[in-house]
Amino acid sequence: MLDGVRILDLTRVLAGPWCTQNLADLGADVIKIERPNSGDESRAWGPPFLRDERGEDTTESAYYLCANRNKRSVAIDIGSTAGAELIRQFAAQSDVLVENFKVGGLKQYGLDYESLRELNPRLIYCSVTGFGQTGPFSSLPGYDFMIQGLGGLMSITGEADGLPGGGPQKVGVAVADLMTGMYATSAILAALIERGRSGLGQHLDIALLDCELAMLANQSMNYLTSGVSPRRFGNAHPNVVPYQTFAASDGHLIVAVGNDSQFRSLCSALGVRELADDPRFATNTGRSINRADMLPRLAEVIQTSSRDSWIEKLRGAGVPSGPINDIEQAFNCEQAVHRQAVRYIPHPDAGSVPVVANPMRLSATPVEYKSAPPLLGEHTFEVLRGVLGMDPADIGALMDDGVVAAAARREEPSALASDHAIAQSENP
Repeated sequence: MLDGVRILDLTRVLAGPWCTQNLADLGADVIKIERPNSGDESRAWGPPFLRDERGEDTTESAYYLCANRNKRSVAIDIGSTAGAELIRQFAAQSDVLVENFKVGGLKQYGLDYESLRELNPRLIYCSVTGFGQTGPFSSLPGYDFMIQGLGGLMSITGEADGLPGGGPQKVGVAVADLMTGMYATSAILAALIERGRSGLGQHLDIALLDCELAMLANQSMNYLTSGVSPRRFGNAHPNVVPYQTFAASDGHLIVAVGNDSQFRSLCSALGVRELADDPRFATNTGRSINRADMLPRLAEVIQTSSRDSWIEKLRGAGVPSGPINDIEQAFNCEQAVHRQAVRYIPHPDAGSVPVVANPMRLSATPVEYKSAPPLLGEHTFEVLRGVLGMDPADIGALMDDGVVAAAARREEPSALASDHAIAQSENP
């Protein structure tokens, strides 16, 4: 779908790389710029690390692998004069630049939006930060955990105060980062469409806090319409009842009653039809107000039989229900297997690497799994030569000066080192 679109990726860790991986999955040529020697810091965020065919750890962490497939890695020291100049040359030939430096952090290198717009008026420049380009917090670093707390998400996540395990909790994955990456993806695609009309790029200001507040969805509107901050309900829903976990005799299951008809079916399946006939519980509004009078009765019945027997019975009655799987069980459930939720891509150090399938399923232009998350600097020579037209001798000189670097493959020299040696022999 995005074949022919070049993305210059100056991001690291998760929010930015999640965005650029989406674009890469859709066919864009994503050039990931990394620091020589260290690269994206998430490369070192392990264990676990990808294991090679001998069962030994590689240098690629599972964290890094989750957000960087289908990209090309070029290792450049952008803090050097020569390195910053290479980035400007790439920007002049790119459609989109995505960065997640602190506000103003790239201006000192002449790589800010205003400077690069002069070189390439068509450039779409997407800045991903914790708090945005303006405002009293704009200069502060922003991390997902901080944003989940500051933005109110942790106040509605976790068991209610006064109950065992009560207190605020962060979500088990960095949802503020991930949602920011998704909003950035949408903004970039919209900007590409708009550029088709105007011929001009623009600056996209995408902030974790903005996105986290937006993703509060019904909970934010619960507050805005009532003036009362929502509280934690644990695994229960603040607006829909019963919509929560219940303990069976051998484990827990989820019951998600979305309408009054489903509630009647639930009561019939549980053998408590009198609850459906009770005017206090006949509507969702009544059930929400009177939940404390109704839920203990449901819980008492569900505890009398096993989890799987209830799930089978409730599904047969048309009541949405299911188990609480661990991640291994989730990937091995028959639906996930049928949908090919895990794909495998060849990897130079490990033989292959598993990746989670992109959930965007397009009939005419499907997502492709072309290349594994790259080694640090794996494509330095390829990209400098193919995109910027540099010859091996010039690349070799930059390598000698520490401006660029190439992937250090185990047990074999890098392609760049080999080409550098050839260039030196051809140009003594």
